[in-house]
Amino acid sequence: MANKLLSEMGLPNSIANIFVARNLITAKDVFSLTEFELMELLDVDLAVVTSAMAHISEITCPPYQTALSLLEQRGQNENMAGHLPTSLKGLDNALCGGLPFGVVTELVGPAGIGKTQFCLKLSLLASLPSSYGGLDGSVVYIDTESKFSSRRMIEIGFHSFPEVFQTEGMAQEMAGRILVLRPTSLSEFTDSLQKIKVSLFQHGVKLLIIDSMAALLSGEGAQGPQRQHSLGWHISFINSCRIFTNSCSSDQSSEISKS
Repeated sequence: MANKLLSEMGLPNSIANIFVARNLITAKDVFSLTEFELMELLDVDLAVVTSAMAHISEITCPPYQTALSLLEQRGQNENMAGHLPTSLKGLDNALCGGLPFGVVTELVGPAGIGKTQFCLKLSLLASLPSSYGGLDGSVVYIDTESKFSSRRMIEIGFHSFPEVFQTEGMAQEMAGRILVLRPTSLSEFTDSLQKIKVSLFQHGVKLLIIDSMAALLSGEGAQGPQRQHSLGWHISFINSCRIFTNSCSSDQSSEISKS
């Protein structure tokens, strides 16, 4: 709005012509000067300057918003974007429908609490046919600790969605929609991310899971700010992916995620 042209603001011709003559073209040009500097430059009195600045401010400045209106607007945007239901009623209620699309969701907790199991369940939910409440899409699962188990995933599927997995060939079809990558170092992880971005568009990927981010750095010896710097590019990449897919990362513990 600062670059909005003064000629489009409906100023009185008497002052608008003076602005043009003094090469003040945009709102930014005006507000980069003080009232007294404008008085001297335009050769007009203070009342004319303050009136013109008030008029320009009213047009260029966005209307104020309350914290409540911003919260309501965010909720509306998330509802329009959609959610991936987790099939856990309490969690879905707390998240207003499930994991919101277009954001990065981080799972944090101590070892053994079930983060990987939850990621396996999410993989199934994203690949389920839409007629059964799924996203009917593909999943990229980056498994940095070799914890991904196709057998366990199928077991979860038979237990949670028996009507789907008892259909002949459905288990194989669902498993075929989940692409598993197993980088063993941060450099391999970087290569994996660079290679999959095109695939995210081409193959209808609806969910990107990284299990886990912390494991990649634990073997690199990075600590504190150095650790955060090491992941800078990767975090930026994941944020860019959230435009068209869910991103879900799993950390080993709350201590690791805080560092």
